[in-house]
Amino acid sequence: MLRTNPAFLHFMERFTASGRESEAVAIKTFTAGTRLIRQGDTISHVYIIREGITKCYIEEDNGKDYIFEFLGKGEITGDLEGIRKEKCLCNIEAITPVTVYAIPHTLFSWLLLNNTEFNGLMLEELVIRIRQTCIRASYQQLYPVEYALLRLLALEAEQDIVIPKKDMAAYLGITTRSFNRTLKELRAKNILDPQGMNIDLTRKQLEEILRRFEDMK
Repeated sequence: MLRTNPAFLHFMERFTASGRESEAVAIKTFTAGTRLIRQGDTISHVYIIREGITKCYIEEDNGKDYIFEFLGKGEITGDLEGIRKEKCLCNIEAITPVTVYAIPHTLFSWLLLNNTEFNGLMLEELVIRIRQTCIRASYQQLYPVEYALLRLLALEAEQDIVIPKKDMAAYLGITTRSFNRTLKELRAKNILDPQGMNIDLTRKQLEEILRRFEDMK
């Protein structure tokens, strides 16, 4: 649910300290709520997240959002646009304050062609995306919404961030009404606290409930 890529982050830390080519890499910061990348725009840089958490989503024609993933340290964004020289497929928006390495497209292309480590990391990243997309599609079909929501709430608590209800619903692919109904069901089972969205269980109890859902598939 929160993707990170420590290997990419480590590469950028070493690369930016290495030599002349790295001088083209800029450090940029974005406040929470700012879009790093806007759907339909043309961009000139690829971003690798140094600090913070973002959400990756598409705005549908009906005005609704569909969130693909939450991205953290080391994740690369804008790479497809850098490879294909196309307009941005989706939005990348900061959930927390975010710092990124901004790599110009010219340097990004040079790295792909001339740096075998960077090229390997990029290929591995694309493979991981395909794999995780398949996994997510399968568990959305196999597991009830309660399971996915509990995992999302656990992530929120672990990262000490606040994810708005509408973003949670957009990530789960359900309406706000269905989201609220699921919250009500979890409260009735004494899994969430009566008023908010805090998980009212120990870590061991939560793991047991998630395991129970997985055994039901």
